[in-house]
Amino acid sequence: MNRTWFITGGAGFIGSNYTDRLVGRGEAVVVYDNLSRAGAAANITWLRSRHGCDSFRLIEGDIRDAALLEKAVRAADVIVHLAGQVAVTTSVLEPREDFEVNALGTLNLLEAARLGDRNPVVVYASTNKVYGGVDSVEVEEQATRFWSLRLPNGVPETCALEFNSPYGCSKGVGDHYARAYHQIYGLPTVVLRQSCIYGPRQFGIEDQGWMAWFAIAALCGQPITIFGNGKQIRDVLEVNDLMDCYDLAVECIATAAGKAFNVGGGPDNAISVWHEFGPMLEGLLGCEIPVRFEDWRPGDQRYFVSDIRCATREFDWRPSISKVDGIRTLVDWVRDHQDVLRVVS
Repeated sequence: MNRTWFITGGAGFIGSNYTDRLVGRGEAVVVYDNLSRAGAAANITWLRSRHGCDSFRLIEGDIRDAALLEKAVRAADVIVHLAGQVAVTTSVLEPREDFEVNALGTLNLLEAARLGDRNPVVVYASTNKVYGGVDSVEVEEQATRFWSLRLPNGVPETCALEFNSPYGCSKGVGDHYARAYHQIYGLPTVVLRQSCIYGPRQFGIEDQGWMAWFAIAALCGQPITIFGNGKQIRDVLEVNDLMDCYDLAVECIATAAGKAFNVGGGPDNAISVWHEFGPMLEGLLGCEIPVRFEDWRPGDQRYFVSDIRCATREFDWRPSISKVDGIRTLVDWVRDHQDVLRVVS
C-alpha cells in the first residue's frame, strides 16, 4: 500500500530530487516549503512539468509555523525533514534566525508528528558539522589535501559531538531532539548526518553547495574565492546515493529508530576543495579557472570524511556513484542550465 510522504524543504535541491523519485514511483507526496531559497520556484516548475500539476500537493509554509505544521502533517506516514538554514556563514551573521529555523523548526515538526495519530517515520537530515572542527583528530598536510592516518575509514559516530558554530548548535539540537523523541515518545525517528551532497538541481552559492557553486561560477563567469588553502578534505555523495539511503532507512526503521548514522561518500569519494576538485573541474570544462584565496572561515573543517560502516551494516547501503562519474553529471547539468542559473544566482 502506498504511503503519504511529507517532505519539508521539498522544493530545495535534495527535496525536489526526492519528490521526483517518490512521485515517479506512485507515492502520494506533500511538499512543505516557504519557497524562500533561490531555485525553489524553478524546482517546483520542473516537478510539475515532469509529473503534472496535480502530481503532488504543495503547501507554502514556514517550518516556524507550528500551527500550520500540526495540520499539515496529520495524514503523513513518512516525514523527511530537509527544511532549514543551511550555511555556517549565515548562522554566524544571523544566529537567532538560524536557531529559530533549525532548532525550533525541528521541535515544531517533531511535536506535530507526535500529536498526530499516525506515528509517522521521521527522517531527520543532520550534518557532519555536529562534529565541529574534529580538532581531536590528528591530520597531516599532504601535497593536495589534509588527511588522517589514524582514521583511515573516516570519522565514526562515536566521535565526540562538538558544536563550534551556531549552525552546528542548531542542527545538533535537532539531532538530539529527534533521537529523544524516539526514546521518550516512541516516535520512529532516524538521524542521518550528511556530508557534502551534490548533484543535478543544486543551485549552489558561495556559502553552501561548493561543488555546484564552483561549476556555476566558472561557466557563468563569476569570481571564485577559496577560503583557506584549498586542501580541506570532504567526502562527497551524489544525491541519488543519498536518496537510496533515505529509502533504506525508512524500510529498516524497526531497527534504525532512535539512532544516528553518518551518510557520506566515505574515503573512496574524498576530495580536497580545490587542489583536487579544481583540476578535475578544469579538465571537464577545458579551461583554466582563476581563483583567489582568502583566510579560513569560522567553523570550517580542515578534515572531514565520514565513516559510513554503520549505515552499511544497518541498511546494507553504500555509495554506488563514484566522484568522477557524479561530478561529470553535475557539470553536464550546470552546462545545460546556464540560463536558469544566471537568473537564480
